[in-house]
Amino acid sequence: MTDENLERESAVTVRRLKPDDLDAVIRIDAKNTGRRREEYFKLKLRQALAESGVEVSLAAEVDGILVGFMLCWVFYGEFGQPEPGAVMDTIGVNPDFAHQGVGDSMLRQLKMNLTGLGIPVLRTEVDFSDTALLGFFHKEGFRVSNRICLDLEI
Repeated sequence: MTDENLERESAVTVRRLKPDDLDAVIRIDAKNTGRRREEYFKLKLRQALAESGVEVSLAAEVDGILVGFMLCWVFYGEFGQPEPGAVMDTIGVNPDFAHQGVGDSMLRQLKMNLTGLGIPVLRTEVDFSDTALLGFFHKEGFRVSNRICLDLEI
């Protein structure tokens, strides 16, 4: 890691995601997707923060402004897996703060938190055509899983 990367990441503060972050999360996601998904994030934040026994979702701030978020949860044996794991459901970084260590900082904190909880694996899914996100995950050490995600058109 270069000195410049360390300096950028040191400006990022990572903390637990809170219900009050909903509006900022919706704004960041809208900047990235081009649409506002208010109901989706109301449900996802409620699930990640209230319905989960272990809170691992994170927010990233620069100068007190929320610039990134991760919606994550811990599971114990879902999908036929006997060992515990974690899922990163959604990640978002304000595009104005892209390539400034926001995602790196959140993922580093998440890995420390999961290690402390004894969680051995973090899973996520990404659209095959999202080369930027695939590149980020590859750089962070994610690899193709032995598991297959299946869809059924209804």
